Amino acid sequence: MLESLSMNTTTETGIVRQIRPVSDLDHRPKNQPPYHVILLDDDDHTYDYVIGMLRKLFGCSPERAFQLAFDVDHNNRVILETTTLERAELKRDQIHTFGRDWRIPRCQGSMSAMIEPAPV
Repeated sequence: MLESLSMNTTTETGIVRQIRPVSDLDHRPKNQPPYHVILLDDDDHTYDYVIGMLRKLFGCSPERAFQLAFDVDHNNRVILETTTLERAELKRDQIHTFGRDWRIPRCQGSMSAMIEPAPV
């Protein structure tokens, strides 16, 4: 069994070094700071487009996707997910490459999204 107290040991060269107990070593992964994935409103995408995108990219239920679509329409932005920076960047990029809404002829491309640090 390992000692739980710190102790000193002398090497063959006479150097004294301290041996730390295993419990003092912190091998746990550090938590990454959270980031919000934020969808921005525009007038070039239908509710059907937004709902379909949210269901496909975020796995939302139809009810949750409609609520998020409603929120972005009325508040100009909505937080879709709070996650790690890497996943937030992925989700933002997926929104940006989802494609145009074929239901609106003037639509030129995907919706806009951004990421920002979430308060901790």
